[in-house]
Amino acid sequence: MKHTSNPQPSGDNWAVLLLAHGAPDQLSDIPQFLLNVRGGRPLPEPITKEITRRYSLIGGGSPLLRFTTLQAEGLAQLISHPVYVGMRNWKPSIADAVHQLSDDGVQRLVAVCMAPQNSLTSIGLYRKSLMEAVEKIHRGLAVEFVESWHDHPGLIQAFCERATAAIEAAKNETGGDVPIIFTAHSVPERTIADGDPYERQVRETAALVAAGIGLTDYRVAFQSQGMTSEKWLGPTVESQIDELITAGVKHVLLIPVGFVCDHVEILYDIDIHFRDYGKARGVAVRRSESLNAGPKFLLALADLVTARAAGMDEKL
Repeated sequence: MKHTSNPQPSGDNWAVLLLAHGAPDQLSDIPQFLLNVRGGRPLPEPITKEITRRYSLIGGGSPLLRFTTLQAEGLAQLISHPVYVGMRNWKPSIADAVHQLSDDGVQRLVAVCMAPQNSLTSIGLYRKSLMEAVEKIHRGLAVEFVESWHDHPGLIQAFCERATAAIEAAKNETGGDVPIIFTAHSVPERTIADGDPYERQVRETAALVAAGIGLTDYRVAFQSQGMTSEKWLGPTVESQIDELITAGVKHVLLIPVGFVCDHVEILYDIDIHFRDYGKARGVAVRRSESLNAGPKFLLALADLVTARAAGMDEKL
């Protein structure tokens, strides 16, 4: 899938590939999607049913592809270079995108994972999938792979804009300050023990956003732990809500800084599960708006990819 505004200038043949996890577009996609995620290993039926239930509650499918496509279209308008989309676990696949890159004669590529913090469980797998596809399909393609951009000033500004709006709305409604929890997707604890930079980068993103909005008192928690027996990175959002309840809190604001658009981890885990969890305990749970295809976020992406493309020029 490609999005472009103006044709590429002669001799300036580079493009961008936005990489995302992928998600089912409709309920009937879920069995195959889960097999893709698991490398062909089936999940127990109760887990598959629970995942299906969650997607049914957010409209029957994920808006991930729609928002990634909007991000690609907006970015293409800003940089006047083609922007492609590839999903690691769904359609259009990363291999599909590389086929299109080859057909279009693209020689240089800036690849950006739509997850700002680097984890071997996510970014490492994206890179592996991309480079395997390049080796098989478009061997001459030069790739500049963005390992992480968790501290990019434009990204921080985009998060700050969303956070400020959410804080102001919460204050107007409650009449006072509301405790804040920055959230990001959890990963298995073993990856952190092996030296994965993910937790550190999440906390750095949160600290930069907090500094940008003048916040000194906040928490960082990890959500969407996998349905497996292994230990996942914490603290959990639920545990932080519980601690705040003990302190007499009645309102909590979640600011997701590990996600760049709405999908099941936002629309179900936060908007349904965490809100229901809080409501059952007498606490109102809110969240900041996702970045989605907001102008500040698109400008951040444009700055990121143009700088990396210029860096490729210097290497040549």
